[in-house]
Amino acid sequence: MIYLDNAATSWPKPDAVCEAVSEAIQRGGNPGRSRSSKARAAADEISEARQALAELFHIADPARIVFGLNATDALNLAIQGMVRPGDHVITSRMEHNAVTRPLAYLEDAGVTVTKVATDPIKGADPDEVRKAFRPETKLAVFTHGSNVTGTLNPIEEIGRICRENGVPFLVDASQTAGALPIDVEKMHIDLLAFPGHKSLLGPTGTGALYVAESVSLRPIRSGGTGVFSEVRLQPEQLPYYYEAGTPNTVGIAGLRAGAQFILERSVSGIYHEEQQTLQRLIDGLTAISGVTVYGPLQGPRAAAVSFNIDGLDCADAAMILETSYDISVRSGLQCAPDTHRMLGTFDLGGTVRVSPGLFTTDEEIDAFLTAIREIAEEA
Repeated sequence: MIYLDNAATSWPKPDAVCEAVSEAIQRGGNPGRSRSSKARAAADEISEARQALAELFHIADPARIVFGLNATDALNLAIQGMVRPGDHVITSRMEHNAVTRPLAYLEDAGVTVTKVATDPIKGADPDEVRKAFRPETKLAVFTHGSNVTGTLNPIEEIGRICRENGVPFLVDASQTAGALPIDVEKMHIDLLAFPGHKSLLGPTGTGALYVAESVSLRPIRSGGTGVFSEVRLQPEQLPYYYEAGTPNTVGIAGLRAGAQFILERSVSGIYHEEQQTLQRLIDGLTAISGVTVYGPLQGPRAAAVSFNIDGLDCADAAMILETSYDISVRSGLQCAPDTHRMLGTFDLGGTVRVSPGLFTTDEEIDAFLTAIREIAEEA
């Protein structure tokens, strides 16, 4: 199989990730729940994961990285932990449902949401972001890179505007963490949500939220922490304030190995390689008659490219790729209906999304392009 669905989850994983998962599950141990050697080893594994991620995103205090189930879990903690009825939130028109659905529930509870004008090529307009602030604005949340088109929002500029207005800035880095350079200080990011299983190359069921020292969130779950058991409410020390119950030590071990793999390769090196692969893909697609590519045709961009073939439903195109060419992509709305409304593809049922990853070869891209050319000729 030629796997081109890395925007959903990355594959294959580095050998070091698989080995770390295997070792952790064979070792056992519940961190913080006893003084046994197994429990200490599990706690050390999680600590090393925090340290690797802190280095990756230029976070000064690793304890401010809170582990959860995935980026969606992290986004829910940030949004629900920050926003109350009567508050106002600013966001863009190309967010994933992991942002839009929590906000929709809050809107029903009395929160006001402004979705600023967003360009499929340039992303959210900073001037529109600046105009959207109100006295009751309590949060701004923007995706770093679209999971449909790969469009990048001007995160550093938006972060600066948020800082000037004294409003916390939440960034959804689901499509960029591990693939594009991210510096929470330079980009003025107060809350950074990211999955472990995409460009960080870890297992599914892993993710985290960085919480800046200036931000205080209400916990959305409470329970055991293994420490401070005598305290009636959730202990306020981080990360315990937001991490309740037994953590996914096995998954976090794999995430630690993925983060260390990326640090060894360097994000800038990975970014350079992936941008070259993406340009080869986009140039090839735009040269095929009957193919429409959505979003930026030149970098920089995230590794998600959407297109449609004239006269062919996107779901049918994806099925042909799977059954006739053994190529895996994704079709549909990609959990981002607002983006498809912006693109004019909502009523078409969405797009075909192709998303290469770190291990995608030029030969695989060329084979994919040959398949699309043949499919388009038959459509």
